[in-house]
Amino acid sequence: ELVLKVRIQNPNLRENDFIEIELDRQELTYKELLRVSCRELGVNPEHVQKIRKLPNTMLRKDKDVARLQDFQELELVLTVSDKHSLFRVPTLSERSGYNKKASELTY
Repeated sequence: ELVLKVRIQNPNLRENDFIEIELDRQELTYKELLRVSCRELGVNPEHVQKIRKLPNTMLRKDKDVARLQDFQELELVLTVSDKHSLFRVPTLSERSGYNKKASELTY
């Protein structure tokens, strides 16, 4: 296994820790890196604009992924419009356990 450190690129977060992910060395492809990273971080792959190897290198293809070494740091750069919806706090009516009828009671 290849162990990588991945996070979502967001300078507005106070805590923006990396998580470690494992990739099978037999399947070191860009598609597999994107799939595993998104699954672990809870991000829709369609929202990822690019994958950046820190500090400043964009990964573009399978050969780029094959050159990665253990514990390298990567960031998922999300599309601007999706950053806000990803970290959005659900409204009261979207939260589980919310009872719409109970909220309409009048006294």
